[in-house]
Amino acid sequence: MSLAVTVGITTALSGIDDEGAARSRAALDQLSAALAAEGVSWQEQYVAAVPSTRPHLRSLPTSWLHQLRRVLALVDLDRPVTPITDASGLIADRELIDDQASMLESHLLCHSDTAGYYVPADLGDPVFLPAEAGVAGGGIVGSGQGLLAELRRCAPAIGVRLDPAGELPDTEAARLFAVPDGTDFSAETQAWLTLHEACRASIACGRAIVFH
Repeated sequence: MSLAVTVGITTALSGIDDEGAARSRAALDQLSAALAAEGVSWQEQYVAAVPSTRPHLRSLPTSWLHQLRRVLALVDLDRPVTPITDASGLIADRELIDDQASMLESHLLCHSDTAGYYVPADLGDPVFLPAEAGVAGGGIVGSGQGLLAELRRCAPAIGVRLDPAGELPDTEAARLFAVPDGTDFSAETQAWLTLHEACRASIACGRAIVFH
């Protein structure tokens, strides 16, 4: 199963799939209304241009996302982070990851694998909207700022070199994108880079990160 990650989805679909763009706009309007009912003020900035990003994957296997979640869970528990060599490595840590997610605090861990949103608003913890709100991803909405903070926290564990301010230099972004498949933490690195670039773009332009 694969996951696509898009910032500015209505713009991306416009002229290619106008019906899809209209559906996405309606869903984003529904999202903002549901958040407003929970006291969160956010609106998709439809006319805002999405800033350019460094090269990264626009879609990835959901298993890579699961592997990155494992890294964050291990980091937050102050446990060693070792590379996964086969599926058994992820299975072995499944209970640990689920336990961390059950705290309902992590924007990376508490989110659908294939649908839903991160909005560029500081939500504190993820927002869990009621089922009747009809928001994709089971109504779990993350914060782009919260997700970015978690990505920065787990970066050293997979060899991502941030500058002293916690920013990703262009040279390091290029190195990460070129990490060969099959090497230690290659899947986690590509998932990390995709989410990192989405967070930066989303926060800069006020548009949601859409999982689809």
